[in-house]
Amino acid sequence: MLFVALCLDKPDHLDLRLSTRAAHLAFLEKHAARVKLGGPFLDGETPVGSMLVLDCEDEAAAHALLSEDPYALAGLFASVELKPWKRVVGAQL
Repeated sequence: MLFVALCLDKPDHLDLRLSTRAAHLAFLEKHAARVKLGGPFLDGETPVGSMLVLDCEDEAAAHALLSEDPYALAGLFASVELKPWKRVVGAQL
């Protein structure tokens, strides 16, 4: 089942995002079978959050995966919203 995670950074936490980015990217690569798509939300050129499309067996598994993300472990996010999602058009994920 697909889920979309909408993660918004805490204000003024760009330094934390940048200092944990390498670990975050390594985490995403390690879980590439379940992380189908992702990238930052931008305010101009500045990243201010993240969007991920996850393929997990259920919502609990998606929450568990998100909780292991170095960004989450570092306390970067002000909010994380997880929504079940169904692809109707566009590329297969």
